[in-house]
Amino acid sequence: MAKILAVDDEKDIHTLIKRYAEREGHEVTTASDGAEAVEICGAEDFDIIIMDAMMPEMDGFTACKEIKKTKDIPVLMLSARGEEYDKLFGFEVGVDDYVVKPFSPKELMARVNVIVSRHKKADDASDKDKRVCIGGIELDTLGRTVYIDGERTEFTAKEYDLLLYFARHNGAALSRDNILNAVWGYDYFGEDRTVDWQIKHLRAKLGNYRDCIKTIRGVGYKLEI
Repeated sequence: MAKILAVDDEKDIHTLIKRYAEREGHEVTTASDGAEAVEICGAEDFDIIIMDAMMPEMDGFTACKEIKKTKDIPVLMLSARGEEYDKLFGFEVGVDDYVVKPFSPKELMARVNVIVSRHKKADDASDKDKRVCIGGIELDTLGRTVYIDGERTEFTAKEYDLLLYFARHNGAALSRDNILNAVWGYDYFGEDRTVDWQIKHLRAKLGNYRDCIKTIRGVGYKLEI
């Protein structure tokens, strides 16, 4: 069972999500805007947040950034806009997945289940895997924090997942499809440019190690340290 926070200014969306989520044994709390969601998350913990992008008072992207400052809760963003820019902006602020309205409730629940499962596996990491060190880069898998040459560096949730995947496959050539499936956790329906865009931002945060992520023409990328 997962504890879900559904955030949308449309009551019909609350009803739809609750109906399908509760059929699978999940517990659902609802909020009508981003500000209310931030307040609720300050008092409670959730396994996942399903958040509408465009809402009064505080939009979903702003709410996501505020929540991520204090809580490591995965966020699945809903939006009536499906432009690539909107999706990429969502990933930049820490969104874990992006679903365009109108959506299939069954597909939504399938994505929720995958995200929750992957997040719990990360929390249940074994002692030997609590820290992943490669060169001057150190990842704390329990705290989901990154240290570069001993200095803590802030990464979004997706940037962290991407770096961890590269670190665990140091030296291996990774195709864009492999990266999408491993980091996003399913057969992603988006564009290959999503990976390229995330790599660009990841490199920018790696400082002296930015050139260690190498582009393999016609294949994808490789971390080599």
